[in-house]
Amino acid sequence: MKNVITILILLHSIIYNVFAQTFYSPNKDIAVAISSEAGKFYYNIKFQNKIVLEKSALGLVRRDADFSKDLSLVSIDKPKIIKDKYMLKTGKKSQVNYRANRVVVHLKNAANQPLDIIFQLSNDGVAFRYYFPEKSNDVKFITEEKTSFNFQSNAVAWLQPMSHAQTGWEHSNPSYEEHYQKEIPVGTPSPRAGWVFPALFKIVDNVYVAVTEADLDGTYCGARLKVESPEGEYQIGFPEAPEVFTGGELLPNAALPWYSPWRILTIGSLKTVTESTLGTDVAKPAIKLPKTDWIQPGIASWSWILLKDESINYDTTKLYIDYAARMHWKYYLIDADWDRRMGYEKVKELSKYAESKGVKLLLWYNSAGAWNTTPQHPRNMLLTAESRRKEFQRVKDMGIAGLKIDFFAGDGQSMIQYYIDIMKDAGEIGLLLNFHGATLPRGWQRTYPHLMTVEAIHGQEMITFGQGSANEQPRHSATIPFTRNLFDPMDFTPMVLDSIPRIKRVTTQGFELALTVLFTSGIQHLAETPFGMAKQSEDIIHYLQILPVQWDETHFIDGYPGNYVVLARRAGKKWYLCGINAEKTEKTLNLDLAFLKGKQGYSFEDVGHNQVEKKMMNAGSKTMIKLLPNGGFVAVF
Repeated sequence: MKNVITILILLHSIIYNVFAQTFYSPNKDIAVAISSEAGKFYYNIKFQNKIVLEKSALGLVRRDADFSKDLSLVSIDKPKIIKDKYMLKTGKKSQVNYRANRVVVHLKNAANQPLDIIFQLSNDGVAFRYYFPEKSNDVKFITEEKTSFNFQSNAVAWLQPMSHAQTGWEHSNPSYEEHYQKEIPVGTPSPRAGWVFPALFKIVDNVYVAVTEADLDGTYCGARLKVESPEGEYQIGFPEAPEVFTGGELLPNAALPWYSPWRILTIGSLKTVTESTLGTDVAKPAIKLPKTDWIQPGIASWSWILLKDESINYDTTKLYIDYAARMHWKYYLIDADWDRRMGYEKVKELSKYAESKGVKLLLWYNSAGAWNTTPQHPRNMLLTAESRRKEFQRVKDMGIAGLKIDFFAGDGQSMIQYYIDIMKDAGEIGLLLNFHGATLPRGWQRTYPHLMTVEAIHGQEMITFGQGSANEQPRHSATIPFTRNLFDPMDFTPMVLDSIPRIKRVTTQGFELALTVLFTSGIQHLAETPFGMAKQSEDIIHYLQILPVQWDETHFIDGYPGNYVVLARRAGKKWYLCGINAEKTEKTLNLDLAFLKGKQGYSFEDVGHNQVEKKMMNAGSKTMIKLLPNGGFVAVF
């Protein structure tokens, strides 16, 4: 009887192409099982023997061939250890060591065309990508990616809806500027065009998964999760038709051989996920540049955020240059319409003045072609390589340090290629970059280290436009360290200590000070005006004069997405501790600061809505701190 059962199992496996094999992370905590049924391949993931992903789909569909069905296994390479060390100019760590087990699964479709799936399992997650190893002279198009992430029904998620293309102000969406839906049941449909990356999921108590992608090289579009996720299964989705460079392609396309971007799942405790660098670990190494000494992170003053369009003039610019100089900040950003309000010659004069004060200027540009109707200038200067490089060289010769480029069209393949063309040209000429009205950078800051920051967030600008955004700021700010700002620099442009015109600020001064450490950005544009700063104590001013934006190390201390968060970041020998409370009641935290034991420092803690008090602070294994509703603190050791 046993022999009959064995024969039946073998026949079933042959007829239905059943196959299964499991791979492990270096510490064995993460297990990925690959299986096939009836010519379709799947994967599932366990963490410490707990199910993280149920059976999830693999495969792609090309216009000329289908790699999602009628697949068969050719071979599986033996696991190979991958080790990498790299430096980051921006982010939660400056020196990163990456170690993973790499497994390559070789498949073929019904037409005997090969497809490889490359898995890399590290102790903090799983990354995988597709590879077409054949060579071709003609360009291939991918019309659909079947990759899915199938969560159990009891999981919850923190997800940001993707805006529909060409909606919003002057048809400028999508710009990754929606509020997150917090702790929602998996399977909840998106109210718009899908869900953006990174997407955070809680599986069971203190087991989390953050899903994102990395290594967009210009041949692929930026992806998102589809609108519908039946029974908690989220599939990779592609952009909407208008999300292209004028006349360009929407869908992924390239000649063979061809790699897809990495699909990334960071897995583990909230501490593991928050401290992970997996979003840059699998990005391409930094491009070679003639020089790199000009790539200098720093703080910038910025008039437009609170004073708006009328502040783009000669006198206000000089005022803000002087402000930056007093604060020992590296930069001042001149925003939109500077060419019409002041002109190149005046800006050149201001650049020389700024240089005399030890400050460098940043200039705003409109990326726009025909994809939106934004009227701000300079516009249409960057659309061709010839025009773009000529303009870049012109402002570089004026002494300009970097550019803020705004109003991109979305995530189509041709628009992603436009970003990359800009980054390559700016790197060769020697200009820092900040993208606004933009996509998630997806690890580009490693490959292009002069990419200082990217907006892609419902940030301080939106708070100045409406009370609703101001009211949501506490919970929003307590969500984005675990989502948008998890791997990539974010130009939120934080910190208003005094007041916002026409808006009631609901956060405390301690909360606003905490954001200067909580949010990472290669250039941190601080929103406070010189007039508001003049009202602050000498202690606060001194803190902001020596505040770093390059971090060597980050520790997650405590928190829960959307409710509260406490992080510690190290710059050189100093540790900066920050925390915010997004809840409507006072919160008392007993923090484990044993890693700082013996260190003395000072903190700024709320003693009212608009007042902080400087206190001496001793770190230890049990350090108690009270946070007001919508309050926060920052400490330096």
